Amino acid sequence: MPSFYEFFAGGGMARAGLGGGWTCLFANDFDHKKGVTYRDNWGEGELKVGDVGQVKTADLPGLADLIWGSFPCQDLSLAGGGAGLKGERSGTFYPFWGVVKALISEGRAPKIIALENVCGTLTSHGGRDFEAICKTFADAGYRYGALVINASLFVPQSRPRLFLIGVREDVAIGAALTSSGPIAPFHTLGLQRAFERVGKSALKRMIWWNIPTPARRNLTFADVIEENPTSVSWHSASETKQLLAMMSPINRDKVKAAQRAGRRMVGGVYKRTRVNEKGVKVQRAEVRFDDVAGCLRTPAGGSSRQVILVVDREKVRSRLISARETARLMGLPDDYKLPKNYNEAYHLTGDGVAVDVVRHLAEHIFEPLLTAAEQAATADPDTAEPEAADLEAAAA
Repeated sequence: MPSFYEFFAGGGMARAGLGGGWTCLFANDFDHKKGVTYRDNWGEGELKVGDVGQVKTADLPGLADLIWGSFPCQDLSLAGGGAGLKGERSGTFYPFWGVVKALISEGRAPKIIALENVCGTLTSHGGRDFEAICKTFADAGYRYGALVINASLFVPQSRPRLFLIGVREDVAIGAALTSSGPIAPFHTLGLQRAFERVGKSALKRMIWWNIPTPARRNLTFADVIEENPTSVSWHSASETKQLLAMMSPINRDKVKAAQRAGRRMVGGVYKRTRVNEKGVKVQRAEVRFDDVAGCLRTPAGGSSRQVILVVDREKVRSRLISARETARLMGLPDDYKLPKNYNEAYHLTGDGVAVDVVRHLAEHIFEPLLTAAEQAATADPDTAEPEAADLEAAAA
């Protein structure tokens, strides 16, 4: 059974995505409140709550196959202050990598290191932060590649995120796992441009990961909505009317179109400051009805909590999105235990990684790599078959 260390673990969503076939040897997060939820769901034992800079290799048992690190995004986010990897929060990447380097020096280098963050990483400081991370992988002796995956491929939430995956240089990478160049939808133009700014030495170790596009998603935003939520209440009619009044004419037109749809439509609403036709800054309510929720964000990320607008023909209702709905939008099952406090639950889910995306990466990159490595380690060198080289050989 493959094993992993989970850094910046939050509520353990990477652990949920890896699934029961994996063994967690160690987890770390700075946030005590998230730590309570982590333990509620995953039990006592693996989690160490505290600053990643205080983590010692002695805290980490065994030899993990994978290190997962969803390090803080605030300083890399387009809504953040632009401090990048020099920021107080996103800068925790460096003490995290200090732990990785210490493990390497002890002969405990993991076969795979996976990082997750916002796509703002690609352009932060003119691309220098992205290059710094690539160089970190290369200097540590890892081949690496990156993908931009939108969680909307799996769940009804628009949530594009950057994933960097490095593989220890002595671990064979099957030809089927890589492509000869960028492929859609995972190697976006933004990602390709970011790699154009990476220095030649780091680029020598870069690869293009090749994973399948998932099957068409059938789940819509309306499917995850609770009729009787316990964490929030429906707005009164006057409150919903007030929300509609905050919309620009074009957003109110979207509501009218939803009323004509002939089915329940759920829109995600964010309140933003805009300049009106008189040149005055006003707070506007902006709605989208494309069957996906807007990206869940935490107040620390510079965004408000998401309001939903449920339209059943002429009937229009509104309220804050519920805690359970945010969990569903992250791919968490309904038996996942959320904090009782609404804001804590929203913060936990909005700050996590989509479970289904982790599972897709595990199924199509991590597990094939580790299975091949295990087979290579146990194979009789006199009888071992050569690795399947390419699609042509498989077809033959």
